[in-house]
Amino acid sequence: MEHTKYLVVGSSHAALEAVTAIRMHDAEGSLMLLTRDTHLPYSPTVLPYVVSGRSAADGVFLRDEQFFAANRVEYKRGAALKALHVERNAAELADGSEIAYEKVLLATGAAPAIPPIPGIDTVSYHVLRTLDDAVRLQAAIKQSKHAVVLGAGLVGMHAAENLVKAGALVTIVEMAAQLTDGYFDPMAARLIEKAFTDNGATILTGSRVVRIAPSAIGSALTLENGRTVEADLLLVATGIKANMAYLDGPMSGPGNGVEHHRGILVSDTMQTSVANVWAAGDCAQAKGFFTEAKVMNAILPDATEQGRIAGMAMAGDSGLKKYPGGVPLNTYHFFGRHAISVGSSKVPEGAEVVTRFDETSGRYLKVIFMDGRLLGIFGVNEFFDGGVMRQLILRRVDLSAIKECFLANPLAVGRALMSKLWR
Repeated sequence: MEHTKYLVVGSSHAALEAVTAIRMHDAEGSLMLLTRDTHLPYSPTVLPYVVSGRSAADGVFLRDEQFFAANRVEYKRGAALKALHVERNAAELADGSEIAYEKVLLATGAAPAIPPIPGIDTVSYHVLRTLDDAVRLQAAIKQSKHAVVLGAGLVGMHAAENLVKAGALVTIVEMAAQLTDGYFDPMAARLIEKAFTDNGATILTGSRVVRIAPSAIGSALTLENGRTVEADLLLVATGIKANMAYLDGPMSGPGNGVEHHRGILVSDTMQTSVANVWAAGDCAQAKGFFTEAKVMNAILPDATEQGRIAGMAMAGDSGLKKYPGGVPLNTYHFFGRHAISVGSSKVPEGAEVVTRFDETSGRYLKVIFMDGRLLGIFGVNEFFDGGVMRQLILRRVDLSAIKECFLANPLAVGRALMSKLWR
């Protein structure tokens, strides 16, 4: 059986940040990174650009073999975690081999959540979560004439735009009352919807698919209202779920001991309910910034922060700072426009909401304050730095004295504040 001091399972942002953090404090301890993917590390956020052709599939890698060699990291590709035996500190792989560890980080990410629609298993469909998914979808788009995108989150909308630009007749089917539900408010969603319909897409919100069956061109989706939509390309983009089957399988040891719900439950230092097991990234369920409840916040900034914290904790770095809580941050570019949302969209009692909309330019801004402090900021074709806004929220910066200036130019004022406060 192989043995390593540090075992990191996963190969995207959380895993790589953890590797860097470990090596900053412990340059000698044996370190192994294993991933079920067969490629060098890449970010799921780049996949829409691989689909569109803006990024080449072989040019999106976050690290190369030289990085792993220089940092004395044993990188194992195509090695899927089958079970975690916490009672004897062993990770069992899909091929039956085992790796003994002293400390382990679970940064196994997420997988597409496939809805339990009757008949979905009788047709061919695409998902978009891995580099191989992106390559397959890119090839299929070139041949499609009648495409259906099931789900109107950011993954589905990115793909739908690529299909529209490729000349396909595109129908987007969404169960919620609006596009991009959970990312943008109804006004922003209407602006995004208009951009798609102006470019020829059909939008069916508030529409539940009750059955899918094979058809002459590929598949036929029957909606709750009786309407049928046919597709030669079907993309299922109805959300994601944490990859943690290795905690539930019959081979996962007696009781396993790693507590999990929607994700793997972690503390403010990313430690699980087992002392030498940590989790970070899209598979982790950590506290939210606006609530003590543990939430899923599958965004890149959180993955990097959680991975760094986990790595520092595993290595015993005295500079470790606790996780402040998840703050949602999403950016979206569509048909030459952009939308961004940062923070909480909920308006608590006593909060102040400021909105502005210029119909001519299509610029829309919504800002939520509580006691002069930023809770959330959302915009379409408005320019501000999402990372800076996230820090203003996390640091609870009082904007009362400069609120009007901030509203007039959140980009410039935010960066000016950053230059003073981030020193």
